[in-house]
Amino acid sequence: MPKTVTLVLSPKQSADAHTYTAAAARTLGIDERDIALVRTVKRSIDARRGRPKVNLTLEVYVDCEPQPAPVHFDYPSVAGRTPVAVIGAGPAGMFAALRLIELGLRPIVFERGKEVLPRKRDIAEINRNGAIDPDSNYAFGEGGAGTFSDGKLFTRSKKRGDYNKALQTLVFHGASPEILYEAHPHIGSDRLPRIVSNICRTITEAGGEVHFGHRMTGLKIRNGKVEGVYCGDTLVEAAAVVIATGHSADDIYMMLHDAGVRLEAKPFAMGVRIEHPQALIDSIQYRGSNETEYLPAASYSLVSQEGGRGVYSFCMCPGGFMVPAMTDASQSVVNGMSPSNRNSPYANSGIVTEVRLSDFEHLRAQYGELAGLAFRREVEQAARRNGGAHQTAPAQRVADFVGGRRSATLPSVSYIPGVVSSNLAEWLPPFISQSLRAGIATFGRRMHGFLTNEAVVVGVESRTSTPVRIPRNAETLMHPETEGLFPSGEGAGYAGGIISAALDGERAADAVYKYVEQRWKRDTK
Repeated sequence: MPKTVTLVLSPKQSADAHTYTAAAARTLGIDERDIALVRTVKRSIDARRGRPKVNLTLEVYVDCEPQPAPVHFDYPSVAGRTPVAVIGAGPAGMFAALRLIELGLRPIVFERGKEVLPRKRDIAEINRNGAIDPDSNYAFGEGGAGTFSDGKLFTRSKKRGDYNKALQTLVFHGASPEILYEAHPHIGSDRLPRIVSNICRTITEAGGEVHFGHRMTGLKIRNGKVEGVYCGDTLVEAAAVVIATGHSADDIYMMLHDAGVRLEAKPFAMGVRIEHPQALIDSIQYRGSNETEYLPAASYSLVSQEGGRGVYSFCMCPGGFMVPAMTDASQSVVNGMSPSNRNSPYANSGIVTEVRLSDFEHLRAQYGELAGLAFRREVEQAARRNGGAHQTAPAQRVADFVGGRRSATLPSVSYIPGVVSSNLAEWLPPFISQSLRAGIATFGRRMHGFLTNEAVVVGVESRTSTPVRIPRNAETLMHPETEGLFPSGEGAGYAGGIISAALDGERAADAVYKYVEQRWKRDTK
């Protein structure tokens, strides 16, 4: 059995394999020459007190001791097996498809967007202030919204499924093994496209199907039971349907609503994207450490209560970029991403506040359970009207935003389409702007230097989660009134990131398998 040891090291020591191997040998009382393998199983940075330290947990294997074999996944052929439609090729949809294959069912994945390579060209066009393809952008396409994100894999939802298996699945498909032990793992926007393409290849090589450029336009429902999906005029019959369309598929909610599928409005969050120089965040978080070259770009996680309303940081991207995340030309929506090495000179994060059902109650009479979508759309369109031409976004220096002043000039930012000066409080709903201004002031007191005119806020960060939930039974995970329909992932209201969506997709697949088995037994009696 390997021996486990936890060391507290300086950043420089933790970056040198010879140094930490020697330290592990001394701690365990063994000769360093007898060590055959040292494997990192957990790595975290503690910068709370004084100089940053690295907590490094290692597994130490001595000579002649069996070493761990790499994890391998063998997916069986499901050609000709029972078909299950999976709507959406984001993390929930892809992991649902992989799990269906493990269970012997044949996934047929329908994705409205394009494969990675043509999708990259469409995204480049958006960044050049060109046309926006409503089906191929930062939100839609192979891998979903996560493909061109930071690829953050940290989740507090580990009880939802096998967190380690999900990480191992990503490593099997090309992610760095570092994600298995980093306290806050991420893949990087430069590596994710290849990984999601590998996952789609696994699905098809096992006999499943992945269809790009196929938008679901309807469900075939008979006697309260789903029997298939429509893509245009084409009907594809299936034993069950997994809905995993992500947080931006407004048309899917409208289609389900028109088909009589019950939906529920739910609270969500909206705000702005805030961007600082990364060097400033490093100096705040690492307290002037002279070993920052051995440390990753610093991040932060902030939360406060302002007048009874929560304000918090969301999707923090150290060493990253802000990107245009709108899905049509009438909106201004921003998001963030980071490459794997997080080497951009900028640090950005969403700063958002809760949006309650009561905040859009005035829209319920007209839009019913879709009122949250209407509210979100109104704010995104207001941002567009105040953002200048094309994809340029409205922005304001942070201290000016908190102080209620329009910024005469703006600093350089990572947002490629460009920014224009705007007084965000003039068009944001008052409860949002007031909460954000109070929250940023609080964060400035906690992180000295955070509240500065070196930083900017950019509008609007609105796709944190969906304002609508597709209800499902807590035990069967199936829609209560629509047999065979399994809502899943972030868009259905049951996840909040890549890993939590992936785990929820696997849970949905398990539920589909139980349903199909029970239905087969019932129909063959």
